[in-house]
Amino acid sequence: MRLLAVSKTVPLEHIREAVAAGQLLFGENYLQEARPKIAALGAALSWHFIGHLQSNKAKAAVALFEVIHGVDRLKLAQAIDSAAASMGGIQKILIQVNLAGEASKSGATPETVPELLRELGRLPHLRVLGLMTLPPWLADPEAVRPYFRALRELRDRLEAYGGQPLPELSMGMSGDFEVAVAEGATLVRVGTAIFGSRG
Repeated sequence: MRLLAVSKTVPLEHIREAVAAGQLLFGENYLQEARPKIAALGAALSWHFIGHLQSNKAKAAVALFEVIHGVDRLKLAQAIDSAAASMGGIQKILIQVNLAGEASKSGATPETVPELLRELGRLPHLRVLGLMTLPPWLADPEAVRPYFRALRELRDRLEAYGGQPLPELSMGMSGDFEVAVAEGATLVRVGTAIFGSRG
């Protein structure tokens, strides 16, 4: 399991403190905010884009981030693939799954993920690492456990039937990461527990 420190709205000096303490993996939600941070801190760190990405911003995201979370539709994947091709690389991505069917959140439905995964397999400049989800916010972490378990079970079915390894499960945040880890998370997105509450 790896800790993805969510550094959106966090000042550069606080990120430097986290780096000094040994944290090397950071997640940003906004391209405009991330660009100067990445420029200042250099390529020694691993940066993940964890926000909602519009297709017309794909090229900027590919230029900045090692992994793009939240890919949930073919049009966006095609834009990322095209951008990666123009830069001569392969972009690592995660498929976002909306397990609760919340209208306020992005994500492919569990039913459409198998077909989306097949379509993404035809894009030569993408590498699908696994799945991610943002479950409903619930005060009791145990109430969130079924969503984490459902994502793991979906991943296991995709691997069994498709034969493609999907090693990463990005799930869990400051309030429920322990449950997420117990259910198989390989990446947990933690901001508040590291940097404190945002103003």
